[in-house]
Amino acid sequence: MFRAALTGLILCAAQALALAEVAPDAFVQQLSSEVIGVVKSDAAIQAGDVSRIRVLVDTKILPHVDLRRMVVKSVGPQWRTATPEQRKRLTEEFKTYLINTYAGALTQVKDQSIKLRPVRTGANANEVVVGTDVVGRGDPIQLDYRLEKSGDSWKIYDFNVLGLWATDSFRSQFARELSVGGIDGLIDRLAEKNKAIAAGKS
Repeated sequence: MFRAALTGLILCAAQALALAEVAPDAFVQQLSSEVIGVVKSDAAIQAGDVSRIRVLVDTKILPHVDLRRMVVKSVGPQWRTATPEQRKRLTEEFKTYLINTYAGALTQVKDQSIKLRPVRTGANANEVVVGTDVVGRGDPIQLDYRLEKSGDSWKIYDFNVLGLWATDSFRSQFARELSVGGIDGLIDRLAEKNKAIAAGKS
């Protein structure tokens, strides 16, 4: 009887964990806390080792990001006319650019914590906005995430810092390069930026 009761408790705990894993706010809280925890406990990251931060972003954050959707939203209509090879190269350079963007932000993490705000849903139940406040010294920083349900998990496809969605910002940045040089021009420009960041020039 004790064994049956224990088995029941284990099953209940497993079910509760499964629910927590698919709940969008629980997902954001878990991911944010895990990343912040690594940053705080890693001496190299605390010392400003950007290469170490890039590894953290690549291994801990990007697996939960719908990178293709972010690229499509950031590029706009010209994505539809891009060749498979152009799409592949653009996605690779965009990924590196996104890692660099996250890496720069994470170098500022010291004693912050995450406070969740209510989840906002729209007409599509599989897409939600999870709002958070990054709390530390000074005023809280608004950081929101757009998520889409993919199977039993959630994928981030956009994020909002202080009222500005990342894909809107990227689309504005990319518009000039696209108008002048098309997809190839944008790829070349992103590659230049990524090389400059890697060399410590920006």
